[in-house]
Amino acid sequence: MKGNQKKLHNQLKSLPWKQIRLQGRPRDTGHGRGEIRRIKVCTVNSLLFPGARQAVQLKRRRVDRKAGKVSIKSVDAVTSLPAEQATPAELARLIRSHRKIEALHHVRDVTFAEDASQLQTGSAPRAIATCRNFAIGALRLAGKSSIAAGLRHNDRDASRPLALLGLT
Repeated sequence: MKGNQKKLHNQLKSLPWKQIRLQGRPRDTGHGRGEIRRIKVCTVNSLLFPGARQAVQLKRRRVDRKAGKVSIKSVDAVTSLPAEQATPAELARLIRSHRKIEALHHVRDVTFAEDASQLQTGSAPRAIATCRNFAIGALRLAGKSSIAAGLRHNDRDASRPLALLGLT
């Protein structure tokens, strides 16, 4: 849930989070960082979000091991999954996997300027998004960490994309 939905955002902030016990505290390390995620979940019935069954508050405390910099970020989420179908641990996993989807959208927007695309009719937007996802996936499988650099490299010689795909 982002801050652009002000009324819902205020509703979530006003939930009794201090009275709700901590329901998970997974730790993670990687990329030179240590991270602790604290999750609290509460059942809801009357949020300004149709079908909402649970509200989630996730606080991430991240420490950059090299610089020693500490950052804390709070994320609010809403789900239509009832408590019987999604435990706090499962909700934390779903939120974490959603970040990977957002990372893909970021690459598509920054590298391919997808948000500025003029394609708006029929199945063209979905087809082009599929092609972009395919290109990103192929470059990642080839070990490219920079999609933009991989695209430029393959753009310079028409045989390179075919070689990348194992077709030559």
